[in-house]
Amino acid sequence: MMNDARYWIDALGLEPLPEEGGWYREVYRAAESIPAHGLPQRFDGPRTFATSIYYLLPGDDFSAFHRVRQDETWHFYEGSPLTLHTLDAAGTYARLHLGRAFPDQQFQITIPGGTYFAATVDDPAAFALVGCTVAPGFEFADFEAPSRAALLAQYPEHEAVIRRLTRA
Repeated sequence: MMNDARYWIDALGLEPLPEEGGWYREVYRAAESIPAHGLPQRFDGPRTFATSIYYLLPGDDFSAFHRVRQDETWHFYEGSPLTLHTLDAAGTYARLHLGRAFPDQQFQITIPGGTYFAATVDDPAAFALVGCTVAPGFEFADFEAPSRAALLAQYPEHEAVIRRLTRA
């Protein structure tokens, strides 16, 4: 029997992510780092080799559009499948499906660095528990959550999904 969202929030010690939505806890941060001169210019300082988190998204919530400078790999663990909504620099919108029903869903999906993405749980009465791995390691300086107005100005052709997956 699948445990409910509250069980996993408590068992894993997850904390709310108010700006993005959902719950998280960092579980790994590499002890070693890459110096700034060894990274692409989009990074303003050193970064650890990699980081990972647990991330839980209740079905009645969503992960709002955001992006990071690094590639981010999502790994499915428990609960309902979820949909990752992406907007790339060329303005292409895509839906990627994370879950266990292979081949229609994937066990893991990597979002390229610099791509805007959001997430929704396929079953609104359930939750999705996933892991997210970022390399080079995540720093909050690498996180950008644009306003609804900014995304609409950049991608007016995707107004419906932007209004649905941004916070007012």
